[in-house]
Amino acid sequence: MRPTRVILLAAPLCAAATLATPTLADAWRGTYEVAGVKGEDMLKLRAGPGTGYKVILGLPNGAIVHVRSCERSGNTRWCNVSLDVARNLRGYVSESYLREK
Repeated sequence: MRPTRVILLAAPLCAAATLATPTLADAWRGTYEVAGVKGEDMLKLRAGPGTGYKVILGLPNGAIVHVRSCERSGNTRWCNVSLDVARNLRGYVSESYLREK
C-alpha cells in the first residue's frame, strides 16, 4: 500500500473521531457557581480572555453564571460567561473559580 492511500483512508476516520468527541467548549457549557475566591475579594469578570483586559465587575462566591465556551490563554483556561441575573451581561472569568451547579 502506498503512503498516500494510508493518508486518504485515515482522514475520514480522524474526521469522524473529531466530530464524535465533544469539544472543550461543549464540555464546559452549563450553569456554574463562583467558588474559591479568598476573603472579601471578588472574581473579576473581564472584557476578554486574559488579565490584560478591562474588568467589567466583580463576582462574589456564590454568584451563578452560564458558561458559553472556554478557551486556554497561557496557563489559564478562560470561560465566556453570562450572569444568571443579567443574561445580557457577558465577559470572561478564570475557570479555576467555577464549580458546576
